[in-house]
Amino acid sequence: MISCLSLSSYSFCEKIALKKYRRCVKRGCIKRPQVVSGAKKDGFGLRVFVLSDLHTDYPENMAWVRSLSTKRHEKDVLLVAGDVAEMYDNFILTMSLLKERFEYVFFVPGNHDLWCRWETEDFDSLEKLNKLLDACKQLGVETNPAVIDGLGIIPLFSWYHESFDREDDIVGVRIPSLDMACKDFHACKWPGNLSNRDTSLALYFDLMNEKNQNTVKQIQSTCSQIITFSHFVPRQELCPEKRMLFYPKLPKIIGSDWLEDRIRSIHGVESSSFACHVFGHTHFCWDAVVDGIRYVQAPLAYPRERKRRMNGGETWLPFCIYLDGEFGAKVMPCYWSDYYAINPRTPSNTELAPWVARFYNLI
Repeated sequence: MISCLSLSSYSFCEKIALKKYRRCVKRGCIKRPQVVSGAKKDGFGLRVFVLSDLHTDYPENMAWVRSLSTKRHEKDVLLVAGDVAEMYDNFILTMSLLKERFEYVFFVPGNHDLWCRWETEDFDSLEKLNKLLDACKQLGVETNPAVIDGLGIIPLFSWYHESFDREDDIVGVRIPSLDMACKDFHACKWPGNLSNRDTSLALYFDLMNEKNQNTVKQIQSTCSQIITFSHFVPRQELCPEKRMLFYPKLPKIIGSDWLEDRIRSIHGVESSSFACHVFGHTHFCWDAVVDGIRYVQAPLAYPRERKRRMNGGETWLPFCIYLDGEFGAKVMPCYWSDYYAINPRTPSNTELAPWVARFYNLI
């Protein structure tokens, strides 16, 4: 169970800031700042950093956010690829802290952001989504496409669907069902016409992007460099093969075909070195080019994963993806994408990797 921060765990100043934010929202006196070009830092060009899966309901992760410099990134852009916090108050605090440190912050929601287990108000996950998006507007966090210094930045809403997984299943092993392993099936509350058990959610979230189509077309016509970002995974190749995973059914709850189609409609079918998509969700560091698009994941992840260095640690985060008109070099500790850079993907091989076999007591 997630160890959630209560209001008593905030500092005195943070309590005052949170109460002030709530009062200003009620009074309607917080105005949304306009995103404009011109983000410069001491003569250097625009810098764009990426980060996903902050999970600041964990005190250690909230402490990490607090530890970020209030000076180093004051003219920079941060793309937050979902799973900020389950608790609404923790979400507000986290995004407030990030907005204090970065000039521009962009956000797309993840599945944990829409959990409704511990909220004091009675609302479903769509109502919570709207509540989070309204909070972002009040805080000056962008959830819509924008252009900064000639760089197009396009957030993409998405959700997963089970049919995204087309690779051979692992058989002969008792693997927990999706209902048992994935808390989304219980922690999210959807209206009757939406369900995790079909494609309805993936379609619903993808259609949310349609309202920005005119802006996207303008960005396509004016920007030679574009970064798109989502929480969920657009291609199955961006996840290790099932035999490598402690939970081999993971690919059924990570990605969307409609997301990849939308990414290709923005960047082009063949794409170029000027196209990049950032994602999150799986907590696997990733940096690879697939069919002409660079795909990057830079997760903070859970404290236990950082202690085991499953995400490469935390000292390299947030990751700078773009600097002074160019996409940054690959410097992340990406075990799995590095592995597949030199080893072919063989999804038809369903023999469990030794560490997985040991986990299921097969060897």
